[in-house]
Amino acid sequence: MHKLAFAFSLLASPALATGLQIEVAGEANGTVTIDLFEDIAPNHVEQITALAEEGAYDGVVFHRVIEGFMAQTGDVQFGKMDDGDMSRAGMGGSDRPDLPAEFSDERFLRGVVGMARSQNPDSANSQFFIMFDAGEFLNGQYTVVGKVTDGMDVVDAIKRGRGNNGAVVGQPDVMQEVTVIE
Repeated sequence: MHKLAFAFSLLASPALATGLQIEVAGEANGTVTIDLFEDIAPNHVEQITALAEEGAYDGVVFHRVIEGFMAQTGDVQFGKMDDGDMSRAGMGGSDRPDLPAEFSDERFLRGVVGMARSQNPDSANSQFFIMFDAGEFLNGQYTVVGKVTDGMDVVDAIKRGRGNNGAVVGQPDVMQEVTVIE
């Protein structure tokens, strides 16, 4: 009886999880694969995948990169270098509404992907960050949406920013193409 129940549970669950494949170009060149945590942050994952499917993330730069901490990207409003102006990168989001926080017990360790937000915990929209190292002070304060499963060497090579805020000067690395994968 237990074997039959187990077999039915396998049929009822999705075969593969949703993820992102990010083609990075600049000082870092290569592919980063992220497993998204639909069970932990379903609304955030839905928003990220919708933006990726629309192509909104294609051409968006890593605008804030802090050595030993994280690399931030995803500003679909001001994060494209179309006119060469990076002065507002990191200040925008998407046309979609901001999301209520989906805090969890997931820890911010190396390779974890979290949603960027303002001081308001319910202000995440399109921007996200990838951890270079553990940042446990973020635990329970930011929504965890996934984890890098391949290409952490590419993440490690992303051009670093300067100063306390990690603003990237000159030509930042870019997410050339972001694809939703199963």
